[in-house]
Amino acid sequence: MDNEISVIDYEAANIGSVLRMLEKAGAKPVRASTPTEIAAARRIILPGVGAFDHGMDQLHKRGLVDELNHAALVRRIPVMGICLGMQLMCRSSEEGERRGLGWMEASVEKFRFAPEQRLAVPHMGWNTVQLCKENPLLPALEARTRFYFVHSYKVRCDHEEDIVAKTHYGEDFVSIFSRGNLFGAQFHPEKSHRFGMQLLSNFLKHTANA
Repeated sequence: MDNEISVIDYEAANIGSVLRMLEKAGAKPVRASTPTEIAAARRIILPGVGAFDHGMDQLHKRGLVDELNHAALVRRIPVMGICLGMQLMCRSSEEGERRGLGWMEASVEKFRFAPEQRLAVPHMGWNTVQLCKENPLLPALEARTRFYFVHSYKVRCDHEEDIVAKTHYGEDFVSIFSRGNLFGAQFHPEKSHRFGMQLLSNFLKHTANA
């Protein structure tokens, strides 16, 4: 199995835990922080924490956007976005004014709950995912697998067929999407112990010959 995978380092994520979990899952992760390194990547993980505009600003500041677009849309190599990384794959976010990468026909919205729901924002902690359709990322996972979430904004996909899994927190929201070579996870697999390691291992196996 081809187990090398490039993790985008753009100072909008603490990628140390992502690198360590990938190693535990059997990968050989490498940091990619320049256009040249992205051009050499065969698979990419785009992690991220923090604000949408800051994340896009950091990608533009480092001159990474054009090469990421080429990798995802022209070379069509497998790309997985994690948390903010998933949201950056969308076209826009209510959190800021920057345009997203726009790879997915989706937008990002803030959680809004009525006072009587008594639900805190951000949504933080363990929660289950409910599969909407079969996907290679989840073949060996239990039907109600738990992952660790930390987010105040949620993805809304234009097309139902792009939704792989949903999670309930006051309402159902998209926790995994997928279209072609693109995958997104709203939770943090690197903080989700054996479930997260299984998900990353599945991604590695599914994309080994991509």
